[in-house]
Amino acid sequence: MEAGGTGSGGIGADLDRIEAAVQAGDRDLKGLGFWRTVATVKRDRGLVAAHAEQIGRIDTAAFRAAVSIRLPVWLGNLLLVTAGLAGVAALIMAGAVDAPTVVGVLAVGTGVVWTVAFHCPVHWLVGRLAGIGFTDYFLGAKLPPSPGLKIDYASYLRTEPATRAWMHASGAIGTKLAPFLALALAPRDAIPAWAVAVLAVLGVAQFVTDAVFSVKSSDWKRFLRERRIARSLGR
Repeated sequence: MEAGGTGSGGIGADLDRIEAAVQAGDRDLKGLGFWRTVATVKRDRGLVAAHAEQIGRIDTAAFRAAVSIRLPVWLGNLLLVTAGLAGVAALIMAGAVDAPTVVGVLAVGTGVVWTVAFHCPVHWLVGRLAGIGFTDYFLGAKLPPSPGLKIDYASYLRTEPATRAWMHASGAIGTKLAPFLALALAPRDAIPAWAVAVLAVLGVAQFVTDAVFSVKSSDWKRFLRERRIARSLGR
């Protein structure tokens, strides 16, 4: 199917209809057939070239209409990197105190903070290296709420699907490694056994929840989706 042919024309008409509906206040992109159209576009370079910009515009407009509390990407990254550096400071402090309970609290606190703080900046770094842009930070709707990073879908579509897959995986990998990294960097001769156990359980629990839930609804689901697209295109 080539851009400019009947397939592209039909997709263009669909996107025009969807964009008009979004401008009129309809934010149900799935109900409007938007994601079905996007799935078709992803499998054809010509369609990507013809329609990526409009797809990105529609996606961003629907997102911003639905999410009122947003931060600029630079500010979200700054806050999360600052939180990550606070964890580094906490581990340095843990190495300077002679109180196992305090060391344990600092180590566990660092592991928890890094679990949240690593996720989006790692997505951002890997995405930017691949040419994927991002538009906003926001708070996810799931409980407990956690930071989210909105993709610029036009740049996302222009990136190879295998690369998109690893961008999705990168944040999940960073999150899973965070408790084990905190454990590895904590002072071994002072950290109490209970703190070691808490960090280990936190890390293992995340692997389990990913295996059970994330492959159905989150980063690993997107990773698998883009890998399937890459295989279907022979890339």
